[in-house]
Amino acid sequence: MGTVYRKTEKGQTEIATRQNHLTLKLRSALIMVDGKRTDEELMRMIAPPAEEALQTLLADGYIEVIGVTAGRAASARPAAEEGPSTLPPAPHKPVEALRQQAVRFMSEQLGPLGDNLAVKMEKAKSWEELHPLLVMAHRYIADNRGAATADAFRAAFLE
Repeated sequence: MGTVYRKTEKGQTEIATRQNHLTLKLRSALIMVDGKRTDEELMRMIAPPAEEALQTLLADGYIEVIGVTAGRAASARPAAEEGPSTLPPAPHKPVEALRQQAVRFMSEQLGPLGDNLAVKMEKAKSWEELHPLLVMAHRYIADNRGAATADAFRAAFLE
């Protein structure tokens, strides 16, 4: 699965004015975010550590998640354009409980590496806001803790 980002108003302002004086690396990464490319595509284009650059831009409010693709061949249209049917059904647990458990799991597995994403997850008020962040957390866990831990996360929060 790939996550699609777009620039926020703050990101667009930064490109136009350079008011926050982003580093060259972060500014270059921000320029590449176009609302069409997945994080996988962006990470091939951005100098290492690309994932860290995207997470910094996300945590600092320069970019936001607008969709999750089902696979490499899937369309990268934003979730808002696809409608509510593209999200899996909301879990039977209240979103607040699910969010708290997911943040705890992620913090235990990733420590400070997951802090930026945990902050975003804590702000999610609905399943529509939380789901793309859970997908992103799953990818982080897979990349940093391995498939078995990522599978446990997916089973607990995405299925």
